[in-house]
Amino acid sequence: MRPTTHRTALALAALTLLLAGCGTEAGSEGGGSDTVSPPPSSSPPPSSPSAPPSPDCTSASQLDAGDSGSTVCLAVGDTLRISLDGTKSRPWKPVTAEGAGLEPTNSGIVLLPGDASSAYKAVSAGQVLLSSQRPLCATGTGGVSCKGIQEWRVTVVVT
Repeated sequence: MRPTTHRTALALAALTLLLAGCGTEAGSEGGGSDTVSPPPSSSPPPSSPSAPPSPDCTSASQLDAGDSGSTVCLAVGDTLRISLDGTKSRPWKPVTAEGAGLEPTNSGIVLLPGDASSAYKAVSAGQVLLSSQRPLCATGTGGVSCKGIQEWRVTVVVT
């Protein structure tokens, strides 16, 4: 077998494994009605005494682009940090918050062009929609372009 054939076969095998793993993530954007439930032997995650348990709500203190579409529960006093890694040619817009319950706080310094970074402190009970977007295709002059937009949205429930 020639070296290029070997590398091509290896690359195809790696791609097949990668694509096989992509279909197993819960909450995929496919819009199907398939749901993923925990194995029968697992115990439910602990919940705070002030918040009723919610099967659609997860606890997190750090969010990134992969968390789009999720619902996060916070207790009053918790801090939530968002870090969206973009590029100079596909920059994220600043994260916006619509609703009540979160207050912006210092998120630090964004060092790379195209990144969006923000932080919020949970100050009262409520619900907030956090969102951002970026071009689906790299922007540039003299080349092929598209008008697609990648959306990032997370619902935050403060209890």
